Amino acid sequence: MNLHNLKPAEGSVRNIKRVGRGQGSGRGGTSTRGHKGAQSRSGYSRKRGFEGGQMPLQRRLPKFGFTSPNRVEYKAINLDTIQEAATRLDAKVLDHEALLTNNMAKKKDLIKVLNRGELSTAVEVHAHKFSKSAVEAIEKAGGKAIVIDRFATETAEM
Repeated sequence: MNLHNLKPAEGSVRNIKRVGRGQGSGRGGTSTRGHKGAQSRSGYSRKRGFEGGQMPLQRRLPKFGFTSPNRVEYKAINLDTIQEAATRLDAKVLDHEALLTNNMAKKKDLIKVLNRGELSTAVEVHAHKFSKSAVEAIEKAGGKAIVIDRFATETAEM
């Protein structure tokens, strides 16, 4: 068997359906689109979620809940992550820039430190918010928990 005598399997290749080629094609007149209606017209594009005229699912389901427009989302960083970063970087200060350069947070993230894990090294941690137990754990280890004003950092970046 060589490249020049390769053939597709028997029955796997069929002629394509050529629409809009007149009555002799066997698909003349409406070109398989049926009579009238939006789908028979040129330029028709089905809307996302369209169910053939039936009431779509997103309109059948009730609306519920409330989303506050004033919600402030924080990126949670735990003490075990801070401990691991402090030992890996051999750093005594973990501020917003250090967290950014080590891909622990993004530029616009507001950071909240939570008390999961153990902290054994004295580290000065700069964040927008701390849990009470995280502050106690940081100070117990000999470090400092310094709160960053979130509005000051937003205006400084702009």
